[in-house]
Amino acid sequence: MKGQINVSVENIFPLIKKFLYSDHEIFLRELISNATDATLKMKHLCQIGEAKVDYGDPKIEIKIDKEAKTLHVIDEGIGMTAEEVKKYINEVAFSGAEEFLDKYKDKLEGSGIIGHFGLGFYSSFMVADKVEIHTKSYKDEDAAHWTCDGSPEFSLVKGKRKERGTEIILHISEDETEFLEDSRIGELLQKYNKFMPVPIKFGTREDTLPLAEDAAEDAKPETITADNIINNPEPAWTKQPTDLKEEDYTAFYRELYPMQFEEPLFSIHLNVDYPFNLTGILYFPKLSNDMNVQKDRIQLYQNQVFITDNVENIVPEFLTMLRGVIDSPDIPLNVSRSYLQADSNVKKISAYITRKVADKLKSLFTSNREDFEKKWNDIKIVIEYGMLSEEKFFEKSDAFALYPDVDGNYHTYDELYNKIKAKQTDKDDKLVILYASDRDEQHSYITAAKDKGYEVLLLDSPIVSHLIQKLETTKENISFARVDADHIDNLIKKEDETISKLSEDEKSKLDELLKDVVPSEKFIVQLEAMDSQAAPFIITQPEFMRRMKEMQQTGGGMFGMGNMPEMFNLVVNTNHDLVHQILNTKTRKKQERLINQSLDLARLSQGLLKGEELTNFIKRSYNMIK
Repeated sequence: MKGQINVSVENIFPLIKKFLYSDHEIFLRELISNATDATLKMKHLCQIGEAKVDYGDPKIEIKIDKEAKTLHVIDEGIGMTAEEVKKYINEVAFSGAEEFLDKYKDKLEGSGIIGHFGLGFYSSFMVADKVEIHTKSYKDEDAAHWTCDGSPEFSLVKGKRKERGTEIILHISEDETEFLEDSRIGELLQKYNKFMPVPIKFGTREDTLPLAEDAAEDAKPETITADNIINNPEPAWTKQPTDLKEEDYTAFYRELYPMQFEEPLFSIHLNVDYPFNLTGILYFPKLSNDMNVQKDRIQLYQNQVFITDNVENIVPEFLTMLRGVIDSPDIPLNVSRSYLQADSNVKKISAYITRKVADKLKSLFTSNREDFEKKWNDIKIVIEYGMLSEEKFFEKSDAFALYPDVDGNYHTYDELYNKIKAKQTDKDDKLVILYASDRDEQHSYITAAKDKGYEVLLLDSPIVSHLIQKLETTKENISFARVDADHIDNLIKKEDETISKLSEDEKSKLDELLKDVVPSEKFIVQLEAMDSQAAPFIITQPEFMRRMKEMQQTGGGMFGMGNMPEMFNLVVNTNHDLVHQILNTKTRKKQERLINQSLDLARLSQGLLKGEELTNFIKRSYNMIK
């Protein structure tokens, strides 16, 4: 018979070629998905006793005929009668898998039927001038042969196929001949079908059989030709966590990322069937402090069909730095970003993943704290990012987020609070948490704090300014201060202030002298009465200004702060003998030399002395010790 394809637009084929999918390569995913559906339907009909046939050990085969310029997709599934071909193929808007699911939904728990036969099949016309279907139903009726050349007209005649199942033949068009290359098809099979639930054959391979233990010394191993099965039909995420060992998770990671040489730190197995279906495995790789880490390494599947590695809106943003697989039939195959943002299932999935990751981190910390502490530097960027971006994660983080000190000890927030509250509470009853961002650069400031018996944290991630801002606004009556933000007595102010040895006139005279010599565009001079053993000149950077600049550089903070020039405080200890010497020196030239030398020593301790200024400092130092 001949007829017209029943479509709701005058000619659907130009529409398919231009708009249905953004990438032509998707056609192979669609055809193999349909072949998988047909095979899984057959399996379930056999299981429930509706089909009185032998299910056997079916596979899907992909073949290329370069001479005929055809690509073949062959399955051993349910097949179609001529009437079903007319219904499912010619009536484009009707989905065979949807009808099948409707009919058997009570008996198909977890069947994996994809449910998008129809338009998926018509994606073939993105790459083919003509498409043929050779199909024979399991119902043992006559085979059918359908042909269409890309126009709304089709041909449907009695077919010659003897075995149950369907073969789709694509006559590849002249401008799509890349899909006749073994390498290109192999690449697509690896990308989209690596974990399909039905074995997929693509060509053959040579296998060498191992020699028997009692084989003769000169025996040669036998080589056999075997089907080249390109997929793993039972990947780790489809199994129960109780059936997997740690080495199974590691082996699956290598299967996912064969070019990744570092093994993951740990994995999180996702498995939920209410109020939505989702399975998967997420891996924590080793992560540096670099915020520009490669994202989009989590692969999204729908019933073992690869969809995308852009999981934005499905996985919380802070977890896009992880790797692994998420598989959910509740996420549509081809949807817009705005749909994902609005979809209630997607929002529930994102919240579930956040909770599951937090619970896993708490479990790892509780069960083996020592090991968790060793991994902290490799995972902290993800955890800190999560604390900033996800309120629910922040609430749970108190149980496992760590605050290391400069001596390599790790504390939870509660442990830290209880350890320092007695000594580091200031006169206004506020707890001051001291931290350094670089142990070496801020060594002298760390030493000054530790000499007072204070604890100093080492917080060196690129988003630490954002994190401490969040903690200050969430936790009660605390503040963070970097150890070089001021001299230590000002960072944690106590009741007993040190008395200055200088009179008011002497302080005024010293202030004028310093402001004449010290460059005002770089330093704000402040006179402070400190312990006489403290350094005479100390350079500090105000906490607020520095923090706002850092926050803007990594996104956030106050607008315009990132472009402001660096400003520092020069804190001068009015109780130090050298400061008294400067004030009492008779010659202006010697005063200036002592001030410049002291200032440069302070700058040197902060890593601020460079270039010509460093050269001049070295020359001056040599002249002073002659």
